[in-house]
Amino acid sequence: MREPLSVVVTTYNSADTLEACLGSVAWAEDIVVLDSGSTDATAAIARRHGARLHEQPFAGYSAQKQAAIDLARHRWVLLLDSDEALPPDAAAPVQSALESPACAGYELWRREWVFWRWQSPRARLNHYVRLFDRERARMSGHSVHEAVEVDGPVGKLDLVLDHFGEPDIAGRVDKANRYSTLQANEDARRQHARLGWRLVAYPTIAFLRYYLLRGHWRAGWAGFIAARVHAFYAFLKYAKLHESRVRSAPGAVRHPRQR
Repeated sequence: MREPLSVVVTTYNSADTLEACLGSVAWAEDIVVLDSGSTDATAAIARRHGARLHEQPFAGYSAQKQAAIDLARHRWVLLLDSDEALPPDAAAPVQSALESPACAGYELWRREWVFWRWQSPRARLNHYVRLFDRERARMSGHSVHEAVEVDGPVGKLDLVLDHFGEPDIAGRVDKANRYSTLQANEDARRQHARLGWRLVAYPTIAFLRYYLLRGHWRAGWAGFIAARVHAFYAFLKYAKLHESRVRSAPGAVRHPRQR
């Protein structure tokens, strides 16, 4: 006997990757897809995989995922992005963990698709809480980089999920632009000391951390370009935060389109 499992996925025009995502969890007792107005084949794919399809306008990354979690039928939830998929042998370790859960949540490792190749197997993998008791967990509420916050011990499963992410450089840059705006808007509510120092130095620190410490230099030019885009995201975040402070200062001059 084990705890039954609900798999929860949020979608928007996710047809390119949703087939792989839902196919990788076909063994789960309950699959929930919360869509935010897709115009492609997302809904048809979800129905074909037996998912319970719900729709609501996009409420923000964290709130949308929490709404999807609240639709789950079972206490234990596996939260996936629509561009993620579990490996073929994932059922056994997940089901084993649910036989007598020793933790309130479990982290899974994640490998990243980097433009035209997978990250090097020797690069450092990220890990995130994705399997959890929803009665002891909630989404963090952050505008971006939202995470599951668990009230209780957290373990790790020896399981690596695949993250397809953006298929090309243009998509990665577009995401950096969108996310940096959301992050800057969130950071504007906090006081950041030495913003000028962060604007000048942190992009280089972000590049070195991503490229050297996390080992993406092992992926050749793909890893170098990804690290540069990551540094660009860090630069944009602090540049937009600086811009918002300048514009909100007393006596600030307004551009005609902002009046």
